[in-house]
Amino acid sequence: MSFLDEVKDKIVSAVGGMKGEHSDLIDSIMGMITNKESGGLEGLVNSFKEKGLGDIMSSWISTGRNLPVSDDQVQQGIGKDQIQRLAEKTGLSPDAAKAKLAELLPDIIDKLTPEGRIPEGGLLEKAFDFLKNKR
Repeated sequence: MSFLDEVKDKIVSAVGGMKGEHSDLIDSIMGMITNKESGGLEGLVNSFKEKGLGDIMSSWISTGRNLPVSDDQVQQGIGKDQIQRLAEKTGLSPDAAKAKLAELLPDIIDKLTPEGRIPEGGLLEKAFDFLKNKR
């Protein structure tokens, strides 16, 4: 098992252990979070902040309680096009993709920022790139 698979398994375990049900969606979310073109995790955080959802995103990053997010807020933070791409990749309808993202994204972001902050300098993306190349 590769390190990326181990990270994904830990995230799946943290969000309820439903690997089979959410595997494609989690893979797509991880791809979005590590995508350099969209700014990776920092880009996602900034997108939420720019759209007035900074308090929600900050709660996921901090070591405190995660605030809930609605399906519509997920679409507002990520964008309709990104929701559509995730839906196509996973075989879900856009509405189902938004609902699953609203359920999973807070825990995934929380698990990727265990010390209450975003890894600096794209460190998360660099680590994932390195590990992908080691496969």
